[in-house]
Amino acid sequence: MLVELRIKNFAIIDELELAFKPGLVVLTGETGAGKSIIMGALSMLLGSRADMTDLRSGAEWASVEAVFRIPDKVREPVHALLEKEALLEESDYLSLGRELRRDKRNVARVNGHRASVGLLVELGEYLIDIHGQSDHLSLMRVNQHEGLLDRYAHVDDALKSYQETYRELQNVQQELISLEKIEHEATRRSELLTYQLNEIESADLIEGEDEELKYEHKRLANAEKLAELSQNTLVYLDDAPPDRPTVMDLLGRMVSDIKNLVAIDPSQAPLDEKIQELFEEMTEFGHDLTTYMESLEFDPVQLRNVEDRLNLIRSLKRKYGQTISEILDYAEQARAELETFATSSARIDELGKLKEQLLIELGQKGQSLTHQRKAGAEKMAAALENELEDLRMAQARFRVNFDQSPDPDGVPVGDGRHLAYTQNGLEKIEFLIETNPGEGFKPLARVASGGETSRLMLALKQVLVKADNISTLVFDEIDQGIGGRVGAIVGYKLRKLAAQHQVFCITHLPQLAGFGEQHLHVEKRIENGRTLTQVHLLTNEERVNELSQMLGGVNAANKKAAQNILKNINQLVESL
Repeated sequence: MLVELRIKNFAIIDELELAFKPGLVVLTGETGAGKSIIMGALSMLLGSRADMTDLRSGAEWASVEAVFRIPDKVREPVHALLEKEALLEESDYLSLGRELRRDKRNVARVNGHRASVGLLVELGEYLIDIHGQSDHLSLMRVNQHEGLLDRYAHVDDALKSYQETYRELQNVQQELISLEKIEHEATRRSELLTYQLNEIESADLIEGEDEELKYEHKRLANAEKLAELSQNTLVYLDDAPPDRPTVMDLLGRMVSDIKNLVAIDPSQAPLDEKIQELFEEMTEFGHDLTTYMESLEFDPVQLRNVEDRLNLIRSLKRKYGQTISEILDYAEQARAELETFATSSARIDELGKLKEQLLIELGQKGQSLTHQRKAGAEKMAAALENELEDLRMAQARFRVNFDQSPDPDGVPVGDGRHLAYTQNGLEKIEFLIETNPGEGFKPLARVASGGETSRLMLALKQVLVKADNISTLVFDEIDQGIGGRVGAIVGYKLRKLAAQHQVFCITHLPQLAGFGEQHLHVEKRIENGRTLTQVHLLTNEERVNELSQMLGGVNAANKKAAQNILKNINQLVESL
């Protein structure tokens, strides 16, 4: 609901600060006092086009700010919008603001932070309806009619069941599209994968073999050098020319000398053991080196085979992966994809049959949903026409239009017919109205503006009171073209509506104004040569005087009539 409204430098308003309560709020005052200007300021706040003529004469800027308490019914979508713009605060309240500047720079604010005017519009659609200003009329928005009808007709279970089948059908269709695309490319892709898989499998790769091959290639390529190095070492060890001692000769002398040393000094016996071990190890070293040298053989055929194998592995790595492990993984994926090709045709046939079954099921559920909606629409039309009759629009007729479109790919509905479908049903819903006999039914958005529209909206709000999530309603010019008797009926309906909504009403009829739970008097004054709009909350006695003034002037007769109006209203509302 609207809690506070602050207006500065807007038209003839210098500065206003208003606080509102739940229930029915009426605004009265002479024509031109500024009642509709207040509503115009509220409309600008909610995204209506800003006009420089709205800027107070001599002022450089104008501002409108409002604080709303977020209704429980729309808390989730409102919070989603705020969170998307990083403006969400942990509060039950929401502040909106808009500034109009002479330099044509407009500033919108949400919770004190700069925002787009578009966000003000989106938030406003969840918070308030201003009847008489069609830009903010939720019932004029066709995309909301379906939801309103569904909530009125209580089709939740039927709609949920329909949507479950719809989602299942969508999943089947998406898988079908994917498989059909795969099958379309299957032949070319299958040939490629088969070639690639054969190429990898024929290589008979073993993980780690590339490193072993690199080692073997290095050994084969350097066989002569390795033999030369081995031979040189063996010459030093035990095969030197006669004129040069070998390592083993020198080591033998060392063994003999240490034996003599130990014979003289037995305490050094460990030295003898060590030199003996060294002699034996060098002997074994010589044997090992000789065996290694004899194993060396330059084999150009084997070298070429190793090089060919390495080149093959490098070629496969360029195509299928950086390592042998990745190449083998690619082969597994190719094998799995080929298996998919083999089974896709059978799966396509299976999904095709399932799709047909789901289309039939969706058609049946869609028709059941349509039937329930039409029953609710008939009930809604009857209730609305009764409301309109009370509001002196007895000739008006209401109808819910069900627009269904043939579609050969749609759901079957009998007699060989197929209908287009969406996630919400088999039709597009729109509210139509005929205000005068013979004019034909027209969309709500094309109904004449002013009091007729406001009364129509009041009737709709009465009928849809539990289905409508908008918590704050504004009715401007609702008393246009009606008298006091009908005004009392309108007032009673507004007061009844205010039991579940916060309702604002601008009126010139005392019979209507008397139903207000909060009565604001708007007046225009001239101070220091400037016109000002002021708003005053009326007390009981002040209210009697205001109703007397609306009846033609403050005098004894009119005051008595005003008191009677209030008395009769009090008796009526006790029954609400």
